[in-house]
Amino acid sequence: MDVPEPEVVDPAAWTCPAPLRDHPSVVLGHGGGGALSAELMEHLFVPAYGNPTLAGLGDSAAVTLGGARLAFSTDSYVVRPLFFPGGCIGDLAVNGTVNDLAMSGAQAAYLSCGFILEEGVELSVVGRVAEAIGAAAEAAGVTVATGDTKVVEAGHGDGIYVNTSGIGLIPDGVDIRPQRAVPGDVVIVSGPIGLHGIAVLSLREGLEFGAGELASDTAPLNGLVAAMLRVTRDVHVLRDPTRGGVAATLNEIASASDTGVVLTERSLPVPEAVANACGFLGLDPLYVANEGRLVAVVPRAEADAVLAALRDHPQGRGAAVIGECVAEHPGMVVARTAFGGTRVVDLPLGEQLPRIC
Repeated sequence: MDVPEPEVVDPAAWTCPAPLRDHPSVVLGHGGGGALSAELMEHLFVPAYGNPTLAGLGDSAAVTLGGARLAFSTDSYVVRPLFFPGGCIGDLAVNGTVNDLAMSGAQAAYLSCGFILEEGVELSVVGRVAEAIGAAAEAAGVTVATGDTKVVEAGHGDGIYVNTSGIGLIPDGVDIRPQRAVPGDVVIVSGPIGLHGIAVLSLREGLEFGAGELASDTAPLNGLVAAMLRVTRDVHVLRDPTRGGVAATLNEIASASDTGVVLTERSLPVPEAVANACGFLGLDPLYVANEGRLVAVVPRAEADAVLAALRDHPQGRGAAVIGECVAEHPGMVVARTAFGGTRVVDLPLGEQLPRIC
């Protein structure tokens, strides 16, 4: 019997329209908000339907329609478990899209809400999520104007997935986007970091890190942003550090603006329970997701007034200056450590804690 010669493959001749690292298939890291997510956007989605409006790749797109400047955003939520200390998938879905719009300076006006339900999920559970969506929308001052429901067969989902999209008006004179960061700007975070990711992980894995202290920070940030804009319209950048945490957010800002960012580690507001949990698990709080915090990049001359406005608001009482933008090492984030050294804070490859938002 003749044995066919094995086919000789020349790796140098390979061509691939989506060179996503070494993964021929989607992995969880592609949804983690890190380098893999960025590659998915750059090499697959942008070539497929990219356009100047999408090119900014911000939390929301700024568009002009009928003479009005609108912010437009969409997000999907696949958190597991559905209910966790401090919230559930319902209020998370509302707050997330409200916050994405707020990061352009916009006040959310209308949301859509789409459910993907798995056959067999109890209607009482769906009802609790729907009630949470209604309460969160009322708290944020936004109207759920339209929606959709699909049901997939048992075993083809994880109970409930939610998608929300939203629109809001951007005030005159407001131009907030990552490209506006410049050397000399001050970097501020609105409160303690890492609570959402560690709270969800604690419940999911049955761990008790600071029982009673850890709860998700999920909250609408549109009121906080409005308070900042009453102080000054010259806010350069706003981002909510969700997937990938503060580290991913600052790397995106540094890359978009071609500016260096220097962090002071001892200024980072990391709650003791989060620090302990991260120490036990070998995680870096800079990479843990938040759902009710924002990172602001503002001119140094406006920093004190913005910080005071943040601390006067219930969502910003723990605000702190954590760093500055510099001309050195453009596109890179560096942290000054408590021991007087420095370390590079790189963009995470994927996600330390999957399925947390």
